Amino acid sequence: MSDLPTGNAAIGQSGGPTAVINQSLVGVVEGLQKGLVASGTVKQILGMRHGVRGIAKDGGDLVDLTAMPAKTLEAVAQTPSAALGSTRDKPDEEYCAQILQAAARTTSATSSISAATIPPTPAESARRAARAGYEMRCFHVPKTIDNDLKENDHTPGFASAARFVTLAHMGDALDNASLGGIKINVVMGRQAGFLTAAASLARGCRETDKDAAKRPAPHLIYVPEVPFVMDHFLHDVDRVYSALGRCQIAVSEGIRDADGNEIGPQLMRSGEVDAHGNVQLSGSGALGDGLADAVKKALTPAGGKAPRVRADTFGYLQRCWPATSSVDAMEARGVGRHAAKLAADGDAGASITIIRTSNVPGDYRSEFGRADLSAVARHARHMPEDFSDDGNNISAVFYDYCHPLVGELPTFGKL
Repeated sequence: MSDLPTGNAAIGQSGGPTAVINQSLVGVVEGLQKGLVASGTVKQILGMRHGVRGIAKDGGDLVDLTAMPAKTLEAVAQTPSAALGSTRDKPDEEYCAQILQAAARTTSATSSISAATIPPTPAESARRAARAGYEMRCFHVPKTIDNDLKENDHTPGFASAARFVTLAHMGDALDNASLGGIKINVVMGRQAGFLTAAASLARGCRETDKDAAKRPAPHLIYVPEVPFVMDHFLHDVDRVYSALGRCQIAVSEGIRDADGNEIGPQLMRSGEVDAHGNVQLSGSGALGDGLADAVKKALTPAGGKAPRVRADTFGYLQRCWPATSSVDAMEARGVGRHAAKLAADGDAGASITIIRTSNVPGDYRSEFGRADLSAVARHARHMPEDFSDDGNNISAVFYDYCHPLVGELPTFGKL
């Protein structure tokens, strides 16, 4: 530790909050307290309110976490959402320079718990600090329910959100079976379908029939990695509904056509965008409503009655539901601690990764590694091809991948 720069450590959270992002925050603080603070290398651990805003703001908006009691930290760790507050700021040149100047005054190490793609602050900060001749060590602690970060088997936040999606579809399937009709559930995932695919676990079985009408609900699942064809979708729904009098559908908010154009914006009456120029999908029910309208029109016989069609957009409910996966909570804490360990070992900066080491039923295990910041920032990971099946289904390979992460699921009786 004698070769490490002496200074302060700053921690910020950015992007969408999750059910376990505070586990990672506490993991970083715990690791620093027991290592670099105890050795005298780190003088203060500073929590940045609302990410980089907390350090860039005049006078700073910082929370001293250096001697935060273990009891308080544990309570925070068990609390969903971002305890320090989050941000979706996309720093321009002036903003980045402002952040670096403020960091130079207050820190020698920074840790950002964020989705690496929005924004790539750790990587950018590290590059700028190096050019300026300032020794600042930057670590990225991953989190995203979309599970779309490269170099990772999966990311903290995904398993808990996947558990929510699974349980929601289990309950919703019982509702749909009791009254019949067609139910469409829109799940988060602009570019990656991992979270929508988790709905397949609601079936309670690994293998499913090629005939969608013979599968347990959800009968149909559509993800962004497979081109969405409206005519095929309507045909799929018609076959299931004609056979069963009901049909439950899970669809990703990011489904797109063969040319890569998102279906959601095509069905929206307005085109509100976020700070990164992306059309807002999660805050709108337009995709669900548009698909429901298309189903009603296609399945209503001439002069007859339209089928009962309903659509729900899960939206932000998926992110911070306070019933986490135990695996997720453990791993989220672990990636935070590993970031602190790498810093104590003299690593100049990295993105923390999760590596699955055992997938034997009942004996799931993982460990933590590192990746270069440049390998993760601005890159998106997609579901492997073998996770999808027949264009409207999810494979047994995905079941094996996801099931160990979500935890034990309830079983139901039937008459």
